Amino acid sequence: MLGQSPASSCSRSAARRTSNSGGSRVAISSKQRFAALGTVGVAALVLAGCAPAPEAGDGAAEGASDFTACMVSDEGGFDDRSFNQLAHTGLENAESELGVNVLEAESATPDDYAANLTTMVDQGCKIIVPVGFKLADATAAAAEANPDVDFAIVDVEGLGIPNVLELNYDTAQAAFLAGYASAAYSKTGTVATYGGAAIPTVTIFMDGFANGVKHFNEVKGKDVKVIGWDVDSQQGSFVDDFTNVSRAKEISTGFLSQGADVILPVGGPLYQGAAEAIREGGQDAVILGVDSDLAVADEQYADIILVSIMKGLDVTVLDAISQSVDGTFEGGTTYTGVLENEGVGLSGFGAFESELPSGTLDEIDTLKQEVIDGKYPELSPSSPKV
Repeated sequence: MLGQSPASSCSRSAARRTSNSGGSRVAISSKQRFAALGTVGVAALVLAGCAPAPEAGDGAAEGASDFTACMVSDEGGFDDRSFNQLAHTGLENAESELGVNVLEAESATPDDYAANLTTMVDQGCKIIVPVGFKLADATAAAAEANPDVDFAIVDVEGLGIPNVLELNYDTAQAAFLAGYASAAYSKTGTVATYGGAAIPTVTIFMDGFANGVKHFNEVKGKDVKVIGWDVDSQQGSFVDDFTNVSRAKEISTGFLSQGADVILPVGGPLYQGAAEAIREGGQDAVILGVDSDLAVADEQYADIILVSIMKGLDVTVLDAISQSVDGTFEGGTTYTGVLENEGVGLSGFGAFESELPSGTLDEIDTLKQEVIDGKYPELSPSSPKV
């Protein structure tokens, strides 16, 4: 299984400066580390980006490396304890391990995407990592206008631009395992899921989860129900916002009232709504994390996190930056993280391991190998095509 990404232990230098403009944070780190540059990482690739122009007088500190790697978030921000934060860890690791300079920008709204990317180009970024499919159009425009800059965008495929590396993750594979585990764990026979929006990068988790429950029912002769998502109709429960924790809490409370004791929230910080609903209602229920190991990223909820469905974003971001540094970056190509290359996987179950029925972990390991062997090729219509 894919292990948790190590938290970055590097600290920013005193030369790191922030300024605010148009609702987007710009952070410039000028710390230089003379680490040996070389091939790094396990599997694959990157994300990047930055933000509005720094205030007058800001810029790279004296003596900084001549290579700058950059990252632009979507509106979830780098502290979402999920997608953006894990990608940002990869950027921090590139700074500490490769000795590159980094620039970063948080987008407050979609209107910031193009401006942030333009700022990064203007600041001399050699590689820019836009975090998420929402930045696809802005990234395509920036990449075509700046063919000498490398771009590595997450959860986007089909752009076919020579200087853009597309990073994709078949999270349905890992979610399939998590769905099986959730069905095995459930005491009520009802599990649930909801998403931030009805978009492929969200529904791919929900598809895999629901299909994992279905598979459990088939092999065990059980009837565990999934509420919140129907794979066949592709209809379900959505917050329609990735920051509205209150609405997520309302949806979760409804699920709990219907007997759900396992909830999969798919949408960055929206997991907080499910966690609050469980805590305040005194429910004997658990949640699942997505993207990062949520029990590590947000320890206050570790006692109600069954398992996390993980993307290897930190590793692939670091690897993509490394490739750009050493001149082996392959634009115009697509990387797909799957169970086989450890681009996706499950975290550990922690204290919940002992609460799973006997033999469940062995069954999950067997199921993982069956997925790798191609026994279940269509776990989600939203799975990457490459």
